Amino acid sequence: MAAPGWSERVRELLRRMNSFHGTGAVIGASGNAGNSPGRFPWQRILKTGSSKALCLPFMVAGQQLYSVMPRFCDTPLFSMERAATPLLGIKRYGAHLNGYTWQNGQMCMWLARRALNKPTYPGLLDNLAAGGIAAELGVRETLMKECQEEACIPTSLTAQAKSVGTISYTYEGTHGGIYAECQFVFDLELPEEFVPQVGDGEVQEFYLWPLDKVKEAIGSSDFKPNCAMVALDFLIRHSYIEPDKEPHYVELIEGLHRTL
Repeated sequence: MAAPGWSERVRELLRRMNSFHGTGAVIGASGNAGNSPGRFPWQRILKTGSSKALCLPFMVAGQQLYSVMPRFCDTPLFSMERAATPLLGIKRYGAHLNGYTWQNGQMCMWLARRALNKPTYPGLLDNLAAGGIAAELGVRETLMKECQEEACIPTSLTAQAKSVGTISYTYEGTHGGIYAECQFVFDLELPEEFVPQVGDGEVQEFYLWPLDKVKEAIGSSDFKPNCAMVALDFLIRHSYIEPDKEPHYVELIEGLHRTL
């Protein structure tokens, strides 16, 4: 059997990242199956084992507090340890940066490779800078912080980043838990001579790749899944992927923007 093509691999990525929305993926509080994304599988999660066994996959070092609120515009009800949020399906938010530049008239994108000691997705490709929005921090404030810490991008340069929208998805983790996430996306055109530097050790190295190589990576297992979605969104918005050439164009866009 022939290996699946790029479109099918990316569609499978989007299906995985939106698995909680699929028919039969949700169990209500009564334990009955349903397909409403507003219902939460309390019994299935609580029956997976003891509280200790349930929490272990989520308990990693360097945690932070996340605000809990029905919508991002709402006043936070309280704060919760980041590690606990998937156990209750709490909505989580982050800020991601697409850093790009031009070489010989060709658009290229900066990507990061995550450090091997990262507790999640070690060694996989990542966006140039990204991070979750902790309690009491704003979106751009988070972006500035992550750019400085992870890639040593000067604040004067990060301030030029343009807010270009969001991607959102909800999936069930391999160790249990529900991940309902919305990522605020920024684009930053970097000077051709700029080279990011490893900062806080969360990244092992950076690559400057032409968009055709970025596209191939999106359809591989070498990319952190939600970061692959951010890069896919970039390629679509910059017309590198077009509807007359990509038969699943609409499906790809829909998969990037699901209601939490």
